[in-house]
Amino acid sequence: MTTWEYVTTPLLIHNTTAILNNWGSQGWELVQIVTGPEGGLVAYLKRPVITGENA
Repeated sequence: MTTWEYVTTPLLIHNTTAILNNWGSQGWELVQIVTGPEGGLVAYLKRPVITGENA
């Protein structure tokens, strides 16, 4: 069974592509972008957890 780890990161409107490309190059997949509590955009990302079983 695949297990996942998650991360959230703020997105700067003028640099969204670079931010997402950076996370993507580290194996993170974008799940959703929402408006954060202070009004900015927040990206939710996931990637599979690498363990001895699925490494």
